Amino acid sequence: MRRYWKVYRAFFSSSLAREFEFKANLIAKLGGNFMWIFFFVMILFVVYGKTNSVAGWGKGDAFVLASTVFMMNALFNASFFSLQEIPQQIRLGTMDFVVTKPIDTQFWVSTRRFNFDQIGTLFAGCIMLAVGIHIANIGPWLIQWMAFAVLLASATAMFYSFNLAMMTSAIWLVRVDNLWVLGESLVGVARYPVDIYGAGLQRFLTFVVPLAFLATVPARQLVKGFDLAATGEGLFWALAVLLLSRLFWRYAMRSYTSASS
Repeated sequence: MRRYWKVYRAFFSSSLAREFEFKANLIAKLGGNFMWIFFFVMILFVVYGKTNSVAGWGKGDAFVLASTVFMMNALFNASFFSLQEIPQQIRLGTMDFVVTKPIDTQFWVSTRRFNFDQIGTLFAGCIMLAVGIHIANIGPWLIQWMAFAVLLASATAMFYSFNLAMMTSAIWLVRVDNLWVLGESLVGVARYPVDIYGAGLQRFLTFVVPLAFLATVPARQLVKGFDLAATGEGLFWALAVLLLSRLFWRYAMRSYTSASS
């Protein structure tokens, strides 16, 4: 673990150095992320200017929900942004240099780049969370915050596993870069509570395709109250999909052949 921590620190330092080489670009990306969140907040104000509740979620609750998905997405894109480079590495043959290194290949392709412009999104998400709690006039207990943190980490792990599987399929399909957009589409859907759907679809998005655990279930811990069963189920899903994505990656590596072979 100490060796991997040293490697990750090297990755982090090189990513920071690269960002400071183009400071204007970093500032522009930070500003763009803030503007995207600002426009989404304006949509919430427009929606809740006409109603006090949407499927049982008030304005403050909606802020908490939106902040949850923004923070989850920011954590993923900041920590695992290099996943989207997998198809290009396979296509150009640079994956050869990865598989020959004395380090776990999944660790390398997952953490090689740290995306610093997502720090702005994470900060904005935290502000939205505080504003949402104030608007909803709630005071979550410590156990609720703990459950929220656990489920937020679980959501990030699930989203990571999904994107890893999508990008890993490039070993057979080669050009799958556009599948990254599929992940962004899931984030767009997760911004809205699953309660807006019918009972059957709600169960499907909770027990079959765990989209509800990306934001709705974590946010519920703060706005609806602590739910031990939901927290346990979120942990189960996270561990399950992490294991499946790991097995899929190892299977894919056995099928990988050099682009020059």
